[in-house]
Amino acid sequence: MKSYYRVMLGRKSIHASDCFSGGFIGTNYDMHHDLTGKLLDAWRDFNKAWIPVFLAQNPDKTKIGAGLACGAIWTVSKGLQKGDIVLCPDGAGAYRFGEVAGDYYYAAGQILPHRRPVRWLDSVVARSLMSEPLQNSTGSIGTVSDVSAHAPELEKLVGTVPFAATVIATSPEIEDPAAFAMEQHLEAFLVANWGQTALANDYAIFTEDGEIVGQQYRTDAGPIDILAISHDRKRILVVELKRGRATDVVVGQILRYMGYVKEQIAESNQVVEGAIIALNDDQKLRWALAAATNIAFYRYQISFKLTKA
Repeated sequence: MKSYYRVMLGRKSIHASDCFSGGFIGTNYDMHHDLTGKLLDAWRDFNKAWIPVFLAQNPDKTKIGAGLACGAIWTVSKGLQKGDIVLCPDGAGAYRFGEVAGDYYYAAGQILPHRRPVRWLDSVVARSLMSEPLQNSTGSIGTVSDVSAHAPELEKLVGTVPFAATVIATSPEIEDPAAFAMEQHLEAFLVANWGQTALANDYAIFTEDGEIVGQQYRTDAGPIDILAISHDRKRILVVELKRGRATDVVVGQILRYMGYVKEQIAESNQVVEGAIIALNDDQKLRWALAAATNIAFYRYQISFKLTKA
């Protein structure tokens, strides 16, 4: 069964036209090694082997940035299978679709040197034609994101079958359509509006080279929804989002993530804290948090109003 991935072709799609004309997708991340025959079957094993190499070659980078870079390189170079479909922004408000046509090759000294050959399809789809959920998924942070959950819609788009996009209502009755959709798209909403939250007073979502990399940060313990760091760089915050009621089960989950960050990512002078964000909690969660004093709980609210015309 084919999968679908949104792949960025350079920052702000700067290399899109070269990739379209050259028939490839690729990554860079200043990893100057030919990885032919070195792409291990599991991304965790690849990261374990290559993060030290990456950090030695890029001493100004952090462990978080190294993990992100190696993970993205592996996904594009090895994780994508022949026959998978990629959709890539063209930098002008549309997406070009392509089929992965071959295995990894290294183009030394060229843009995006860690490459896969792609057979670009004729399908070019304006972002405005995508449904609201698909727009949110394709707009996620990072070089590559799996959007296979939207396969039925993407099949129609690839086949150029007219698709009636489902959008959030923009009626004047909705005070804030983005807020009204927040329960369905909580993560994207929170990242986009981080500066308006109480957490922003102390933390910023982790960035590398000016780009947010702390959203859906992949680890051996599972993907971390949001990874943030304090303004004084002394505290790392693991954020776990729950779209409805949070139970005590989430405490074990976030403690697992925090343990991984403390062991694998944090520097010796940094402490690791946690934050659970949900619509509601229960008594079991409150009891669990009473013993986990380094984890805070936040409720989110959805607000809208109706105004009689």
